[in-house]
Amino acid sequence: MKEIIEAILKDNIAGVDVESKALIEDGYITSLAIIQLVSELDIAFDIEITFEAIKKENFNSVEAIEKMVMMYKMSKA
Repeated sequence: MKEIIEAILKDNIAGVDVESKALIEDGYITSLAIIQLVSELDIAFDIEITFEAIKKENFNSVEAIEKMVMMYKMSKA
């Protein structure tokens, strides 16, 4: 899962440092990028990320994104 998330980030955000623990503060992820990422994550993992989940702490690192995706995958099962 981590590799897929990293690939999505790299495909959608030029020069992104997937090792960053502060993707938003470091300027890699903007509000527009979040919208694109939500769409790509929904498709890649067959989930539907809700508006309520679109918060900084869910998108600030690969690990945070992975945790959020896993939560949605588990709730769908």
